Amino acid sequence: MIEEKVIGNIDKKIGIAFHTLGCKLNFSETSAISRDFKNDNFIQVSFSSSADVYVINTCSVTDNADKKLKFLTRKVLRQNPNGFIAVIGCYAQLQPESISSIYGVKLVLGADKKFKLKDYIVDLIAKSNNVFHSCEISSVLNFESSYSLNCRTRSFLKIQDGCDYKCSYCTIPKARGMSRSDSIENILENIKKITKKGIKEIVLTGVNIGDYGLLSENGQINRVSDFLNLLKAIENHKYSKRVRISSIEPNLLSDEIIDFFSTSKVFVPHFHIPLQSGSDKILNKMKRRYLSNYYEGRVKKIKKSIPNACIGADVIVGFPGESDDDFLDTYNFIKKIDLSYLHVFTYSERPGTESIKFPGTVENNKRSQRSILLRKLSDDKKKKFYITQLGGKFNILLENINNKGYIYGYTENYIRVRAPWDPSLKNNLIYRELELVDNQGYARFKTLN
Repeated sequence: MIEEKVIGNIDKKIGIAFHTLGCKLNFSETSAISRDFKNDNFIQVSFSSSADVYVINTCSVTDNADKKLKFLTRKVLRQNPNGFIAVIGCYAQLQPESISSIYGVKLVLGADKKFKLKDYIVDLIAKSNNVFHSCEISSVLNFESSYSLNCRTRSFLKIQDGCDYKCSYCTIPKARGMSRSDSIENILENIKKITKKGIKEIVLTGVNIGDYGLLSENGQINRVSDFLNLLKAIENHKYSKRVRISSIEPNLLSDEIIDFFSTSKVFVPHFHIPLQSGSDKILNKMKRRYLSNYYEGRVKKIKKSIPNACIGADVIVGFPGESDDDFLDTYNFIKKIDLSYLHVFTYSERPGTESIKFPGTVENNKRSQRSILLRKLSDDKKKKFYITQLGGKFNILLENINNKGYIYGYTENYIRVRAPWDPSLKNNLIYRELELVDNQGYARFKTLN
């Protein structure tokens, strides 16, 4: 561990810019951290401008983390050769020494210090000191609440952090620590705050949200609730309008939760359920907590209870030992079950994981080929799902940006919709019938006469 230095104060206006790599959880945390810098001596500016301070919130999921970080540091130093670069997040927790060697990086904060970023920056700029600080991840027991406010249409609300699972390919437990949660009371209060800002949809996010209910008290983590209890509390909260959940593990998606969604007036019919592989052999090597038959059962249960539900999945290709037959098992499994889309990830070797020592390395060209095949299958499944929904009426939440003459949005069941730009539709919920899928793969709705 690199020694931490002491900080103090600085007395001048400072332009600060933020950039986020990785998941929606990172986005919610960046947004919360950036709000600490409003007023006082800081002015928030675009990351592509000449700022005094650049903050990069990093991801550790793929082997591109180092490449992306180095690319961004070079970019900002071209914008301002004297720029002060601070690196936080998962990769900062795992590789503080490596990051500290990158030219221009002055501050590296791991899991236990990133929410104190402002306290560090103020003095370090004045003193021109460098600080690099990781921690023993087992010592991180506190939960830091956060939510995003960068986009007026949706907010990502962090309800849970860390993970107690031991998937053989994953660095997240070492980057974020043990599973722990926010209290129901604080979550409801944050929903109230977000809704009062005019945001129309809230996305519950975390590392493993289905494991919600472990709270830190007096230096210990104890289970005091569960995910279904949280869902019921949100459902009955007067400020809850439209709520979406992020990724949930299949073994934690119970019949009771699915049945709850089928009658909910608040939660939308959209599930993202990590699969990772359709081969039971590979699932066992990954140390996942289910097999393909169980996963298929979850999909069937959802479709039986909520026929118009959108179901997405994560898939990893090129895991060590994945033969051509294993990949074919995955491909055929995905093809036969009623998924709506895929997020396809190419396996990458991550230091400190169990899988990095596994035999049977898959050649990079095979990983790429398998990824292309699954992405094509995902496109086919998404189009098929969209077509099945044509003629139905949906609540479409439209965004607030003119994107090359179009306005975009999502139905409650996660169909991506676009229409010719109309400023009167910005940040609005409209109820419309879907009539076609255009040649770019977007759904279109009928206009009112």
